[in-house]
Amino acid sequence: MIPRYSRPQMTEIWSPQSKFRIWFEIEAHACDALAELGVIPKEAAKTIWDKAGTVEFDVAKIDEIEAVTKHDVIAFLTHLAEIIGPDARFVHQGMTSSDVLDTCFNVQLVKASDLLLEDLDALLAALKTRAMEHKDTITIGRSHGIHAEPTTFGLKLAQAYAEFERSRARLVLAREEIATCAISGAVGTFANIDPQVEAHVAKAMGLSVEPVSTQVVPRDRHAMFFSVLGVIASSIERLATEVRHLQRTEVLEAEEFFSPGQKGSSAMPHKRNPILSENLTGLARMVRSYALPAMENVALWHERDISHSSVERMIGPDATVTLDFALMRLTGMIEKLLVYPERMESNLHKFRGLVHSQRVLLALTQAGVSREDSYRLVQRNAMKVWEEDKDFLEELLQDKEVTAALSEKEIREKFDLSYHTKHVDAIFKRVFG
Repeated sequence: MIPRYSRPQMTEIWSPQSKFRIWFEIEAHACDALAELGVIPKEAAKTIWDKAGTVEFDVAKIDEIEAVTKHDVIAFLTHLAEIIGPDARFVHQGMTSSDVLDTCFNVQLVKASDLLLEDLDALLAALKTRAMEHKDTITIGRSHGIHAEPTTFGLKLAQAYAEFERSRARLVLAREEIATCAISGAVGTFANIDPQVEAHVAKAMGLSVEPVSTQVVPRDRHAMFFSVLGVIASSIERLATEVRHLQRTEVLEAEEFFSPGQKGSSAMPHKRNPILSENLTGLARMVRSYALPAMENVALWHERDISHSSVERMIGPDATVTLDFALMRLTGMIEKLLVYPERMESNLHKFRGLVHSQRVLLALTQAGVSREDSYRLVQRNAMKVWEEDKDFLEELLQDKEVTAALSEKEIREKFDLSYHTKHVDAIFKRVFG
């Protein structure tokens, strides 16, 4: 985790102190269940909570023990025993390390999901506000980066809203899939611990039981989770890339907010660069990159190995922390985005009416001209605009083959911009309800 791209609330989830606190809660809840089953004394379960329930664990001490034991869970249990005393012998009864590690990891991913869902809600709110603001702001739509037909800037943002709404729904499902608990002992058979213990811990930690854990929670769950994060990152990059293109000097239809005192270049004082959207593009690449190792973690040997462990120690915090930061940054960028309707209108008319070519084409076919001839007539006049800087409407009105099929009035009415926005309200109703 790089501090530059981290926010405290998310990084706290992955701090050593938070991790050890979750480990303790798993062990202590298991002791409660074991006490109810009569496996350990009820007084011992109470003592475990009383002595360690509110303490700050000594992370440095645990690291010191692990340097000798070469085992993180044993190091923690050793430190815990120093705090609890003789009743510590009842901790970890019938359990194995994966019971603690996997359940904890899933708790952390659930907590991270909750923050990411809040981030998405904030982004959706910003997108909706700006979409409504620019619902009827005419701009040119582009395909292959080339002028296509008119749209509205509000529709661009409505598309992004719908995309991130899908992302939110996927994350809700991914959160549910990852929210499982495994307290099944060695190779997952419950030979030395009752399944009721797992059920109790799961309920206490806000999880569901893992149907078959084989000592570890199956990693297909995690592969799906990190894949969803990757898809969200891709949607971030899509919107960031749109802003980057719109801010280009030759386009300049929208622009990131440039604050007083901000500098764009160490060499060129005039520069106002799209640094936020470029940063988001890079962060999205990183989040996406974590999906592949998560998928490679699915294939463990037999009932378990630990080839996934080193991977998850990195991708768990890095993917969630980075995505949290990226969503926050994107939300701020959209909230403050500078939009230039006059420039949008100017760019739309840059090629003097070419954006209406399809309407003329369709009108000719409806007037009885074959599609092939209609296309030929429209294209030959359009090429004069490209190559000779002619006016498309004027060229059509001077083309005798065109005017033989369409009256001047019929041709002129095909250049009405409002034609292209007549269904904007219907689309907005689909997106926003």
